[in-house]
Amino acid sequence: MRIIFMGTPDFSVGTLEALVEAGHEVVLAVTQPDKPKGRGKEMQFTPVKEAALRHGIPVFQPKRIREPECVEKLREYHADIMVVIAFGQILPKEILTMTPYGCVNVHASLLPKYRGAAPIQWAVINGEAISGVTTMQMDEGLDTGDMLFKTEVVLDPKETGGSLHDKLAEAGAVLCVKTLKALEAGTVTPEKQGESPTAYARMLDKKLGEIDWSQDAASIERLIRGLTPWPSAYTDWNGKTMKIWEAQADTEEMQDVCGDRPGTITAVGKDSFTVCTGKGSLTVKALQIPGKKRMDAGAFLRGYQVCAGDKLGKEKR
Repeated sequence: MRIIFMGTPDFSVGTLEALVEAGHEVVLAVTQPDKPKGRGKEMQFTPVKEAALRHGIPVFQPKRIREPECVEKLREYHADIMVVIAFGQILPKEILTMTPYGCVNVHASLLPKYRGAAPIQWAVINGEAISGVTTMQMDEGLDTGDMLFKTEVVLDPKETGGSLHDKLAEAGAVLCVKTLKALEAGTVTPEKQGESPTAYARMLDKKLGEIDWSQDAASIERLIRGLTPWPSAYTDWNGKTMKIWEAQADTEEMQDVCGDRPGTITAVGKDSFTVCTGKGSLTVKALQIPGKKRMDAGAFLRGYQVCAGDKLGKEKR
């Protein structure tokens, strides 16, 4: 097939590579504009742009894909289909209906669950046992198009947002190639979506990572894993931001230990320390403080004084 590929982040790259390897002709890669990064504010290519250039694929980076001149530019390529995966802009009807096979999206959830921008992380945060990838025929709604194929991925008990991202990216690449083959053969039976049983998987931001110690330990531990590696879960420690990268939840009641003071450190060991939550306790095993790299809790405790009774988190007013 002649394909216009639309995508931006790392998650999209595996699918682009798989389409090329499968022998499809990717005639254009559409991705978000380059952005400045780092202290030097040097312009950085998107991961999809880097991959496309490696394969000699032309790259188009519109600020607003719905502008008439952008729509006309896509039309010049006479593609059979558009494949869209984490592109980052909403497509107008003119683009959705431009090619004979329309626009196929690779979405990182088992639709209709977790429509939205961050399905991977919310699956971990919400404690899902199974996630997966869905290919769908795009319509004008937000992740509401007819479903084509699905594949399931079982979450590891210690799954992080980062590790699930990699698993689903790989699964999505395989599923996309399968979907295009079936579309060409005419063997696809699209399935309508029902109502979503989950809340919209809203975009992540740094504020989401602030730990509320009044929540139960299991929920906090899932938040930590879900927001690893970005934007990360954090708490206040002596007026500084402490990122927590790894922890273990004990769901037994702890009110007899810390009363109504969630966030109180209740025990300090050689390689970890334990914090009281709204229900149960959380043992911190890896963390990071300003100016330092990620470290095991043991290394932190050897360099800084931490005592039972110390408090994490800002006092609520």
